[in-house]
Amino acid sequence: MGQIKIYGLKEHLIPIRAQVSNTLHGCVVDAFQYPENKRAHRFFYLDQEDFFYPAGRSSQYTIIEISLFEGRSVAAKKRLYQFIFDRFERELGISPNDIEITLTETPLHNWGIRGKPADELLLDYSISV
Repeated sequence: MGQIKIYGLKEHLIPIRAQVSNTLHGCVVDAFQYPENKRAHRFFYLDQEDFFYPAGRSSQYTIIEISLFEGRSVAAKKRLYQFIFDRFERELGISPNDIEITLTETPLHNWGIRGKPADELLLDYSISV
């Protein structure tokens, strides 16, 4: 699994990037029973003039895009969303109204990892959660 992109205003994200990464990774680990040692996060810092976001959002507006292997249940995905909304608000002070999450699932054979197609790898975790 897991390539995660986090987009937001530079002045908002840079000071809290480590906390955002830690909180987000904890959500993925808990919702998907994902290994603690597998984290791939990339931050995309945007200047105010390059980031147009919907009315009613604040400067904390954050977009989270997660690319993952297909196979997680709808219930697991909904758990992930709720963990992110709850923990981002509690731990980072970011309102659920300022968070948007997109999951993009692809078949294992559409990933190349460690020199092989992912459907030929022996994973040390289950994607059927």
